Amino acid sequence: MNAQHPQGFDWSLIRSFLAALDAGSLMGAARALHTSQPTLGRHIAELESQLGLTLFERTGRGLVATASALQLEASARAMEAGALQLSRGVSGAQARASGTVRITASQPVACYLMLPILADMRRALPEIQVELESSNVVSNLLRREADIAVRMARPDQSTLVAKKIGIVKVGAYASRDYLARHGAPTEAMDLFHHALIGFDKIDDTVRGFRAHGQSITREAFALRSDDLIVHWQAVRAGLGIGFVADYLARTDSNVQRVLPTLKLPELPMWLAVHREIRTSARIRAVFDFLAKSLPGVS
Repeated sequence: MNAQHPQGFDWSLIRSFLAALDAGSLMGAARALHTSQPTLGRHIAELESQLGLTLFERTGRGLVATASALQLEASARAMEAGALQLSRGVSGAQARASGTVRITASQPVACYLMLPILADMRRALPEIQVELESSNVVSNLLRREADIAVRMARPDQSTLVAKKIGIVKVGAYASRDYLARHGAPTEAMDLFHHALIGFDKIDDTVRGFRAHGQSITREAFALRSDDLIVHWQAVRAGLGIGFVADYLARTDSNVQRVLPTLKLPELPMWLAVHREIRTSARIRAVFDFLAKSLPGVS
């Protein structure tokens, strides 16, 4: 059996050949492969041309396999078995996503939101190892220093794919001990008579007050730090009133919300990944797990 065009052989035609061999007709083969009869006919004709062989005799009753077709059948079956094994292997690899995924998130998200979720993910995806980085720098995705980022602002780089997965609500909070000593504010203006906890170099809190028509400088804050974990721990320690995420406040029953009607900006939560690596089985599995789990705790 000598092929006329070995270098141009189209292996995908084997599937059509075996379907025709099994069905005994082009119509039956087309039905089995969910394609059209003319398409099957072209496939068989092309395969015969590439091999330089007649594989089927066309009769009124359908197709009759020639001796050449029967001789080719064993090799074709082996190819089919190999293709099925490869397909199962790929599917299995996707189902058993494995390897290391590096996640970057802000400090509070990494320390308070992510860890319980990662514990659940460990049970669901036991072959995934996680590297968790506390960072507010989005550019580490661009430099491929991380695979997935959880951010409170949408990345605007065109090479990143971002999905909004929820919102983070923020409130004014103080410890019960602080409130017992200083009383609770009853309106927004009362905040200026309390020890406030704010940022140092970041001006988010100052701009927040100004958005509410209150001119304020950084000196109005008794404690200033750009570390969000320091903010939270300062509130817990009774240093003053701070503005923290609701999910943090829920972790300590000794912390109480003040001015519950005070409207503070909600922060969108985004999940970001680099375009070129979002098709990785392990990264996709982690991305999907986080997208499903994070909104419920924000």
